Amino acid sequence: MTAIDIESLVEPPAAMPLPPIPTPPSQVAQFPRTEETPEGCIVIDDLDTDDFLYSTYITHETYVTRALADGTELPLGVDIYTPFHDDGNMPNGEPEAGWPVIVYMRGAAFHKPNPSTFNSLYIRLAEKGYVVVVPEYRPSDVAPFPAQMQDCKTAVRYIRANAERLGIDSERIGLFGDSAGGHTVLMAGFTGDTAPDTPDYQPVSAEVKCIVDWYGPTDFAMMNYYPSSQNHAPAECPEGMEIGGVNVLEHPELSRNASPMTYLDADRVTPPTLIMHGGRDLLVPFNQSCRLYATMRALGKDVTFYKLGNASHAAYGFRSNRAVGLVLDWLAERL
Repeated sequence: MTAIDIESLVEPPAAMPLPPIPTPPSQVAQFPRTEETPEGCIVIDDLDTDDFLYSTYITHETYVTRALADGTELPLGVDIYTPFHDDGNMPNGEPEAGWPVIVYMRGAAFHKPNPSTFNSLYIRLAEKGYVVVVPEYRPSDVAPFPAQMQDCKTAVRYIRANAERLGIDSERIGLFGDSAGGHTVLMAGFTGDTAPDTPDYQPVSAEVKCIVDWYGPTDFAMMNYYPSSQNHAPAECPEGMEIGGVNVLEHPELSRNASPMTYLDADRVTPPTLIMHGGRDLLVPFNQSCRLYATMRALGKDVTFYKLGNASHAAYGFRSNRAVGLVLDWLAERL
């Protein structure tokens, strides 16, 4: 092995071993900087801020057990993504009142969701200082509308009732959902403590501070009147199953009952709402979000609408730092 005289290539050591420099986490950024720079080392002096701040601790709990029509029971779980620091190199950063919360309802065409398919998004949100709560919910073939939005409201009440244990701020809870999950959070957020509801964890409130809707359906009866890769009318289609396994176009009243717009009223406070939808969405026509946006604006509601012109359904734009950044910027002002 070739012998290398390392001492001649690096800064000379101190004459004696140095005592430790006591440095609490709040002073880590002020620890003395070394100016040692070996030949060929590239120095970057304009990078001293972390883009993602917190590590993420993931736990799982059961938040409710539902009795089904066939007499069986269905326990519903919730995954909780909590920000934390796993070492002493950074200040804790946890707000005195607890972390703000995002309850995320994962879309699955109203069928059984696989929440973990959006793990990267949950972690991105948790890295920024939000506790992200991802509940399971009853699928439409087990329990149709309004079961999904009722499960969402039950999950909100569950985490609010357990706020101290979970380290969260019970006054700072928002909803976020994509596709069918977007429909669910709109329904839950617009209705809050009013019907359709359940008695679980009452009288704890299900009201939330804000809603983020990514490309959620809002008016089932109109989906077939705009370009789509699917037929949204048959009883077996996602929307048909959600309203009880019937043809959507033959039951406009059921579609109306399952429309978030039905539950908007000029006299009832509505949480600020962010809508994002892709201009090339092949599963939920872009017009669905236009209908919601137009209705909310006409009623004087606080609503923001981003059209990602070339984005598809959950892709080609939605899986980007820029899209997630728009959501984070909006949440920072409202949650």
